[in-house]
Amino acid sequence: MVTLLDGGAYLVGGNEIIPDSPEAEAAVLSKTGKRITRKEAAEQTICFRILKSHNTSGSMDKLKIRFDKLTSHDITFVGIIQTARASGLQKFPMPYVLTNCHNSLCAVGGTINEDDHMFGLTCAKKYGGVYVPPHQAVIHQFAREMLAGGGRMILGSDSHTRYGALGTMAVGEGGPELVKQLLNQTYDINMPEVVGVYLTGAPVKGVGPQDVALAIIGAVFKNGYVKNKVMEFVGPGVASLSADFRIGIDVMTTETTCLSSIWKTDDEIKEFYEIHGRQEDYEELNPGEVAYYDGMIQVDLSKVRPMIAMPFHPSNTYTIEELNANLEDILDETEKRAQVSLDGAVEFHLRDKIKNGKFMVDQGIIAGCAGGGFENICAAADILKGSSIGMDGFTLSVYPASMPVYMELIKNGCAAAIMETGAVMKTAFCGPCFGAGDTPANNAFSIRHSTRNFPNREGSKLQNGQISSVALMDARSIAATAANKGVLTPATDFEGEIGKYKYHFDSKIYANRVFDSHGVADPDTEIQFGPNIKDWPAMGELPENLLLQVVSEIHDPVTTTDELIPSGETSSYRSNPLGLAEFTLSRKDPEYVGRAKAIHALEEERMKGGHPCHVMPAIREVMAPIKEKFPEVGHENTGFGSTIFAVKPGDGSAREQAASCQKVLGGWANIANEYATKRYRSNLINWGMLPFLIKEGELPFHNLDYLFIPGIKKAVEEKAEVIPAYVVKDGGLKEFELRLGELTDEERRIILRGCLINYNRV
Repeated sequence: MVTLLDGGAYLVGGNEIIPDSPEAEAAVLSKTGKRITRKEAAEQTICFRILKSHNTSGSMDKLKIRFDKLTSHDITFVGIIQTARASGLQKFPMPYVLTNCHNSLCAVGGTINEDDHMFGLTCAKKYGGVYVPPHQAVIHQFAREMLAGGGRMILGSDSHTRYGALGTMAVGEGGPELVKQLLNQTYDINMPEVVGVYLTGAPVKGVGPQDVALAIIGAVFKNGYVKNKVMEFVGPGVASLSADFRIGIDVMTTETTCLSSIWKTDDEIKEFYEIHGRQEDYEELNPGEVAYYDGMIQVDLSKVRPMIAMPFHPSNTYTIEELNANLEDILDETEKRAQVSLDGAVEFHLRDKIKNGKFMVDQGIIAGCAGGGFENICAAADILKGSSIGMDGFTLSVYPASMPVYMELIKNGCAAAIMETGAVMKTAFCGPCFGAGDTPANNAFSIRHSTRNFPNREGSKLQNGQISSVALMDARSIAATAANKGVLTPATDFEGEIGKYKYHFDSKIYANRVFDSHGVADPDTEIQFGPNIKDWPAMGELPENLLLQVVSEIHDPVTTTDELIPSGETSSYRSNPLGLAEFTLSRKDPEYVGRAKAIHALEEERMKGGHPCHVMPAIREVMAPIKEKFPEVGHENTGFGSTIFAVKPGDGSAREQAASCQKVLGGWANIANEYATKRYRSNLINWGMLPFLIKEGELPFHNLDYLFIPGIKKAVEEKAEVIPAYVVKDGGLKEFELRLGELTDEERRIILRGCLINYNRV
């Protein structure tokens, strides 16, 4: 089904793989009659050519990228624009689309969500952007329909910013990276490695894009095969997939931890642009005659079978057939694995879902940028047609990804076929993907064609004793399960026909409702603020020395951004930095906020010219051994703040608030064995936080210990590789080593200034 090459490979003529070896260049010569070096062949990937056309540095080793377009949703755009305004924003220098697909329900916190929407509309007018009202489209569907283009690059403040199937290299990053683009700065990265995804064969009936995506994720996530790399989809199997099918695989590449994705394009994609009235945006993309890839994933599409990703990660994958054949064993294994993710906070059971030897599901959801596509829903309608989901506890909700998709489903009868079964059709909304809609009952099990199934992402709260769980599946098998009244069923068991429906895109909905400035700013427009929209608090520069208290210690193999700052109803407070910060780590470590505030109070006193001991007299005892070894150290040149330790933090969402909430509570650093994603590490840096690394297995400190880092400012300035630090304990100092990893000169300046806002105010 999915195999990984151990090493790089040459792709010759788009359809022959030659694994890298001392004899590889000779093999390429014999096939092509040309002597081609690995470096020359690496420049023949689609990825290389697109990056080269967007790079402004003059060096293809150290890239400085300017994107063509930007896109954000209503969890992120307020903070981005507020940061850019504080840094001198006058006009959006490129098309910037503000969608409203996350805080759409306006169900929590009174007026605050709609206040954010009005803020977005007035900013689109003032600075020359595009505003998509609530329920019209989820962010990525609108981008596919209206923004993507062959050979282009789009930056979005959402981790699932992926439009590679349409020939667009798209990157999901934290908000500060969009701020840089708005201020005419660049996205600075080393040239990423490129991994080929070589597709052969064609999917069998009942297998959908989520099945292929989960098969790939299961094969590459745990070993980091594509981490921070670009996935390039090639091979003869691409031609067997429709545009919608490719899109459905592509959007899930985020869950592999890759940086971006790109696909070869053909007449299927050309037709997609023609259907959407944008023929001029199509570009045929193919790798060169000989292209070199740093790794190669081979996928035989004909061997993929309906998949399920069990709680609590998209990489916990099995075929549905395998799960049904080994229910007791796999459910027992999942329960044990779950207790690691849940820290044993609640009892978690799955084996009680077995009824008469069958696995019973409580809820089905087909939604968002992954599941809400036209073909997914049409296929689900065909499988459901003429059946009933039953009158018991099982429910099914379907969210088309945009109003144009919804309207076509109404016209072709698929919406009616779905609703006749007892299922519910809803409007475009990302809520089920992050816990703001369709939260299941306690101990319920939900199957979803959506993007993620992290702990509590479906909306339950461990601190209240609640636990429900999500498994990821394709819309087709969700429909087969629904038609079987909740008995877990692969769509390959469906014996009827799954039709091929023609899609007709009607742009009138957007023309009648979406505000598009066409790049013309109106500086006289007054921005509409709500009472929850607050400015960022003042943040100081990096001091000469730091005294940090460890206020949370997390030993999970991976810590997600949802655990660092919970999603769900808390997202309504994302326009209020201090208000949102109250929820930081609330579902993982409820003691964090109080501890962080306590040590931050010392820094606030210091910044006012006072002495930290006035706030916490006991700090004298902590400082005593420090001053004995470093007599020049005092509160005048030493900052006080907090840090957390996590083994591998930052998997999942691009949301910058996972870092900014720590910062506004006085966080100066994270300490980790590694960072799960580039985007989380970038968020730390852009908020002036030090992304420290410590070797795995070396942990000389524990929760609530104090760490002293002398000369940290000088170490950052002078690019020190190893930074001496000390655990302050039992009246003495115990030395250990920290590292920062590679930082660009600009990133160092941002850290020194204390955050991106300060950096741009210079």
